Amino acid sequence: MSSERISIFYTGATGYIGGAVLQRISEHPKANTFDITALVRNADKAKLIEATLPHVKTVVGALQDLDKLTELSAQSHVVIHTANCDDEPAMKAILAGLKKRHETIGDTPILIHTSGLAVLVDDARGEYTSQTITSDLDLAALDALPPSALHHVVDLLAISASTEGYARSYLVFPGLIYGIAKGPLFDGGISHKHSLAIPWLTTAFAKRGRAGMLGTGASMWPNVHIADTAEFYYLLFDAALSDPSKLSHGREGYYFVEADEHKAYDAVKAVGSALVDLGKAKDAEPTVLTPEECVEYFGSDFMAGLLFTNARCRADRGRRDLGWKPKYTTQDLVNGIKEEVEVLLRE
Repeated sequence: MSSERISIFYTGATGYIGGAVLQRISEHPKANTFDITALVRNADKAKLIEATLPHVKTVVGALQDLDKLTELSAQSHVVIHTANCDDEPAMKAILAGLKKRHETIGDTPILIHTSGLAVLVDDARGEYTSQTITSDLDLAALDALPPSALHHVVDLLAISASTEGYARSYLVFPGLIYGIAKGPLFDGGISHKHSLAIPWLTTAFAKRGRAGMLGTGASMWPNVHIADTAEFYYLLFDAALSDPSKLSHGREGYYFVEADEHKAYDAVKAVGSALVDLGKAKDAEPTVLTPEECVEYFGSDFMAGLLFTNARCRADRGRRDLGWKPKYTTQDLVNGIKEEVEVLLRE
C-alpha cells in the first residue's frame, strides 16, 4: 500500500455492521491517508459522524439517490457497501460509477459488498440439523447457488464487475451476528448497537410471554461476534489495498464470516431463560409456534421460518487468506444473550 491518498466511499455507517467496520477501519495505521466519504440519511447524524471520526466526511443522501451513488463511486478507489444487501438499483448505480472510473482513469477500484449467509438456507423449519456444510472455497457449490437464493441477485451483480474486469469485488457473508456493539459511534447513539436476530426474538417472545420455536429447533446457523466481524472486514480491506494480487475476488471472492455455529433451540432457550430471569416469562422452555403466531410475532410465516433454517458453512477463505482468528464462540453467544435482552427491554 503506497502513501498516496486513498478515496473511500462508504454506505451503512449508522448501521450495526457498518458502524463497527467504519470504526475499525478508522484505526488503520494509515488512516490519515484515507479520504472516507460516508453516505448518511440523517443530517444530524452526519454531523456527529464527522465530529467523532476525523478521517470521515459525510454526504447526506439515501440509497435511492442513484445519481449520487454513481458519482461518489466514480470518485472512489474503494467502495465499502454495508447497507441494504438486496437493493438492486443501488448496486447497479454503484457499479456504474466504478465502471466509469475504470474507463476514465484506468483505475481498477475495489468493491467490498455485504451480503449474508441466508443465501445458503434450506426449509428445515427447525425439524432437522443439515449435514451439508459449505466451505467458501468450494467453487462448485458456490457456482451452483441459484439466482433465486436470498440476496443472490445483488451478489451476482457485484461479481460481474470482476468478471468484466473494471473492479475487484469481494463479497462478505456474515452469519448470525451478536453482541452489543461498542465504541464512539455507538456510545454517541449514532450507529445501531444491536443486531437483527436477538432483538427480533426478544421482542416477539416478550410479547408472547414465552420463547417459541418451529419443529424441535434442531436447525443450525453460523454465528460471529460483532467485534470479530469488524476485524474480518478490516483484514479484508487491508489485504485488498496492500496486496490484491494474492486475494481472490469475483466468483472466487466469497468470504463467509463464521466463528462457530449453534442450534436454533439453544438461542431461543437462552432468550427464554433471560425473560424468566427478568420476570417477563414464567417458563424458559420454548414451545412450538402456531401458524397464527408466526404471522403475529414475525410478520409472516416466511420470516418466522427463516429463523429456523440451516445455513451451515465454514469461513475457510478468511482463515486461510486473511489470517482471521475469531475470539468468540457459541458459548459467548449464549452467555451474552441475557445482557442483550436486559438492555433491549430497558430501551
